[in-house]
Amino acid sequence: MKFGLQVSNIEWDELRDLAQSAEGLGFDVLMLPDHIVYEGPERQHDPQHRAYDPFLQAAIIAEATRRVRVGHLVLCNLFRHPWFTAQCVTSLDHLSGGRAFLGLGSGWTETEFRMTGLPFPDITTRLRMLDEALTCIRGLWTQERTTRAGEFYQLRDAIQWPKPLQRPHPPILLGGNGKGLLRVAARHADVVNIVSDVGKAGYIALESTRRFDDAAFRDRVRFVRAEAARVGRDPQAIRISQVVFQVMLTDSPAATQTMADNLGAMFGGSGEEIRRSPLFLLGTPDECVAELQRRGREWDLSEVVFSRPPDAATLRRLAEDVLAHV
Repeated sequence: MKFGLQVSNIEWDELRDLAQSAEGLGFDVLMLPDHIVYEGPERQHDPQHRAYDPFLQAAIIAEATRRVRVGHLVLCNLFRHPWFTAQCVTSLDHLSGGRAFLGLGSGWTETEFRMTGLPFPDITTRLRMLDEALTCIRGLWTQERTTRAGEFYQLRDAIQWPKPLQRPHPPILLGGNGKGLLRVAARHADVVNIVSDVGKAGYIALESTRRFDDAAFRDRVRFVRAEAARVGRDPQAIRISQVVFQVMLTDSPAATQTMADNLGAMFGGSGEEIRRSPLFLLGTPDECVAELQRRGREWDLSEVVFSRPPDAATLRRLAEDVLAHV
């Protein structure tokens, strides 16, 4: 199992230091979001949350490290034309010595589009745009010239040089939950990061997060594998990834149970459901090791990405006492 960190809301020197620290602690991948507004549940957001350019941030990480893979969870397809997305990831691939990946999504934070005046089509249209963009990007990466008269994007003998260092192209990660997104992932993705469903609503609804439980995650894994087989791909060629939004390390099983029961009361579930929820990793180091091993077996999970823990001590404890033993 691989482990990653999703990093946001920090300044440049801190980003460089964190990247080097994470690599030293054994993390495999560092990921950056791509947002103008960083919304929590029910459209809550801090207007002073830092929103630096995600490719400049990725370049800092690439220059500061030697081993970790670098990319995004995930870029918003609607923010850039596919040619420029392909160019940026190719540039990152060369800068990093072949460690870049493309993380791409359909876009979901409606607030960002309302603020900027950018078009925000319905989810079905956004998914068609994502599918077409990925076809364009793969063509630009692998063909000398690319021509495509699509519904949304038109390329006429389009060239892009240099090609990425990784052949045939950098890995493609798609993030989402809905069946439409998973159908696109079945056609294009090397990795699919399964999260609670936000695409159709355009914001994080608490009710949606409550429904995103152990059974829902396993159902989505089965669905994307079946879709991959249906379109003629090896279902096991798609690796399964998830984001843990909150890590809570305890010192005793009793403390674990108390914390889980309290969270269950807040989220409308039992303590056991909280402990098995994709949103959390909760327990003593030994309990967390066992839970990650269970997710690997039962969810066919290849990668766990952690939203950055609140302090360096927690990050080190997570890496040394938990992840090193999974």
